[in-house]
Amino acid sequence: MGTQPAVAGDTGVQPGAAHEDAAQRALAWMQERAGDAVGRSGERYVDHARATIAILRELGVDEAVLAAAALISPADRLPLRDIAAQFGDEVARLVEAMRQIQRLRELHSMPGAAGQGQAETLRRMLLAMAADIRVVLLRLASRLHTLRYHAAQRRPPDPAIARETLEVLAPLANRLGLWQLKWELEDLAFRFLDPDTYRELARQLEERRAAREAFVEVAMQRLRAELAAAGLRAEVSGRPKHLYSIYSKMRSKRRALDEISDLRGLRVIVDTVAQCYTALGIVHAIWTQVPQEFDDYIARPKPNGYRSLHTVVLADDGRPLEVQIRTREMHRFAEYGVASHWRYKEGAAAPARGARAPGAGYEEQIAWMRQLLAWQREVGQALGSAQAAGTAGAPAAAQQGASGQPSPQPAVEERIYVLTPQARVIELPAGATPIDFAYHVHTSLGHRCRGARVDGHMVPLNTPLQSGQTVEIVAAKETGHEGPSRDWLNPQLGYVRSPRTRNKVRQWFNALELERDTAAGRERVERVLQREGRTALAFEELARRLGFEAAGPMFVAVARDEVGVRQLEDAVRGPAAAAAGGAPAAVPEQPQLVAPRRRAREAGGRGDGVLVVGIDSLMTQLARCCRPVPPDGIVGFVTKGHGVSVHRENCATFARMADRAPERVIETAWGEEALRGGPEGRARRFPADVEVRASDRPGLLRDITEVFARDRLNVTAVQTLSRQQVASMRFTVEVPDAGQLARTLAAVREVNGVVQARRR
Repeated sequence: MGTQPAVAGDTGVQPGAAHEDAAQRALAWMQERAGDAVGRSGERYVDHARATIAILRELGVDEAVLAAAALISPADRLPLRDIAAQFGDEVARLVEAMRQIQRLRELHSMPGAAGQGQAETLRRMLLAMAADIRVVLLRLASRLHTLRYHAAQRRPPDPAIARETLEVLAPLANRLGLWQLKWELEDLAFRFLDPDTYRELARQLEERRAAREAFVEVAMQRLRAELAAAGLRAEVSGRPKHLYSIYSKMRSKRRALDEISDLRGLRVIVDTVAQCYTALGIVHAIWTQVPQEFDDYIARPKPNGYRSLHTVVLADDGRPLEVQIRTREMHRFAEYGVASHWRYKEGAAAPARGARAPGAGYEEQIAWMRQLLAWQREVGQALGSAQAAGTAGAPAAAQQGASGQPSPQPAVEERIYVLTPQARVIELPAGATPIDFAYHVHTSLGHRCRGARVDGHMVPLNTPLQSGQTVEIVAAKETGHEGPSRDWLNPQLGYVRSPRTRNKVRQWFNALELERDTAAGRERVERVLQREGRTALAFEELARRLGFEAAGPMFVAVARDEVGVRQLEDAVRGPAAAAAGGAPAAVPEQPQLVAPRRRAREAGGRGDGVLVVGIDSLMTQLARCCRPVPPDGIVGFVTKGHGVSVHRENCATFARMADRAPERVIETAWGEEALRGGPEGRARRFPADVEVRASDRPGLLRDITEVFARDRLNVTAVQTLSRQQVASMRFTVEVPDAGQLARTLAAVREVNGVVQARRR
C-alpha cells in the first residue's frame, strides 16, 4: 500500500481533534485539582468550564482559548505557574488576563459603583486590559453560561451580575459584532432585572405568534418565487425577534407593541453585493416601500463593521414588514462578529494554531484590534492601553484586515484604567504615576500625597501604573501647610505624566508665590505708612489712590516693584502732595500736545526711534516701569522736565497716571529706525526686564545665561534671591524686538528646573 504525500501543516488528526484534546486534557487536569468544588452560583466549576467551552466552540476559537476556559477557576487550586508548566505560556497568559478582568464583577457588586456614569469606562477598561480579544470572548462566553444556568435553575443571580451584563458586557458584544451573544445576554439580563415587564411582553408576543408565523411563511414563499424567477440563488428565512430589543425600541420611540415596525421580518442571503441591490428592487416591486425606514449599511457600514440592507415595506395586510438583505460573508460577520474572521478566514490553519507564531492569524488579530480602536474613536471615546498600542509596531501586513480592506490606525492616546480602594475606575494616560492618580481623584489629595500602595505594596511615587491595579494614596494630614514638591515638575525624575497634574502643581506654587508676595508687599506698605506717620490710612484708600480696586493687588504690585517707593510715598501723603511733588505736573501751556492725529515727525534728542504725533524734536524716554520693546503698542505721557515718557499700552503705572491727568496723554508710535535698525543697518537694542522662577540647584544661573548668550542677548543687570530651594531671578537684557524676547523666554522655560519665565 502506498502512502499519501504529506501536506504542509498536516498533523495527522482530524480537524478539531487538537481542540478536543487540549480542552479535554485541561478539563481533566482541572477536575483532578478542583474536584466537586462549586462557585458562588452553586454550580460546579468543572460543569461551568465544560459549558463555556461548548459556547466558545460555536465561535470557532483555537485550542488555547478552550484550554484557558477550563483553567480559570478556582484560582487558589490552579496556580499560574502550574498552568504554564502543563499547557504553555500562552494559555497561562489568557488565564491570567481573564482572572484580572473578573475583578470588574466586584465593581458592579458594590452599591453605586456603576451608577456613577462608569459603565462606558468599564467597557473601555475591559478592552484595555485585554490586549488579546480572545480574552473578551472568554469573558462573554463565561457570563452567558452563568445566566443560562440561573435561568435553568429558575433562580435569579445577584442583581449586580445582570446589571453588569446589560450595561457593560452586552454593549461590548455589540461593539465586537457578536450579535448572537449580545441578544441572548440582553434577553437573559432583562429577564432577571425586570421579570414582570419581561413576562408581560413575552405573553403579548406569544398571543400573536401563530398569526405572525403564518404571515411570515406566506411572505417567504412569495419572495422566494420572485427571486427564483429573476434568476437569483438566495436563502430566505424568518428573522427571530428578541424581547429586549423590542422593549428598548418601544421605550425609545414611545410606541405600543403593535406600532413596532420590525416585529415581522424576513432575511435574504445572496452571493454578491450586486445581488443585494437586485433583491432590494424585487422586494420593493412586490410591496410598497416605507422610504423613511430604509438604511443602506453596505454603503455606510455601522461603526462596529455591520453591513446589510434594511428596508421596511407595507405587506398585503397594510402592516409593516422588515426585510434584511446581505451576502453570506456579511451574514457570517453579523452572527459572529470579530470571531468570524478566525473561524472562516484562517481555515485549514486551525490545527497548527497551537504555536501561535506571528503569522497571518496573529496579524489579523492585530488588524482587528486596530479596527476596534477606530470604532471606539468614531463614537467619541478614547480607548487604548500600553499593551494594545504595542501592536502598532507590527508588520505592515497587519494593517490589512481579513476582509482585504485596510484597517484604520487612528492616533488614539494610550490610556490605562486603575482602581481606587472603593472600586472606582480612574482613567489616566499610559505611564501615569501615583501622583497623577491622586490629583485625578481630588486636587487636595494630590497636594497631600506622600506615598502610595499599589495592590497592597508600597511603591515609589514615580512608579508607572498599569491597567487593573488598585492604588491607595498615603496622604499627609490637612494642616494648611502641606503641598507638592518642586521635584514633581522635573521631567527627568518622572513623577508626573499628565499635563493636568502638572498644571495643578504649578497652580499651587503660583498661589504660594502670590501669598508670599502679598505678605512682602503688605510689610513694605506698613513700613512706608509708619515712616510717613500715616498708620491710620486704610489700605483700601491707599489702593484707590494708586488705581487698584483692592488692597491685595496693591500689595503684590509693591512686592514686584510695579509700584515704586516714590510713587507709594506720594500716594500715602495724599493727592495734593502727589500733584505738587512726585507726580508730573500738568502742562496746560502746551495745548497742542493733545491735538488730533497730525503729521508725525521723527523725534529728536535721545534718538529712541519713537515718533510723537505733531511734535518735532521732542525728547522721549522709554519708561522703566514697563520697558516697551518694538513692536509693542506704545503711548506717551508728558512729564515735567523730562520730555515724553513712553509706556506700553497695558502698563498699569501709565493707566493710573492717565486717570489722574488725562490731558498729558500723547499719541506715539515706533519709527522706521526702531523697527528696521539704525542708519548703519545694525539692529537697535532695547532693554527688557525678565523674571525667572525655578527650583534652585547648582549651575542654574549658568544654564539660563547660556540661553541668553546663545541668542546673542546682552545681559546688563541680574538680581537673584534663593529662599526655601526656590530661586527668583530678575534679568535686564537688551533685545531687538519682542518676538526675539518671546523665543528666548520659551528656551529658558526648557531649562531643567525652571517653573516660570516671563517678561515683567
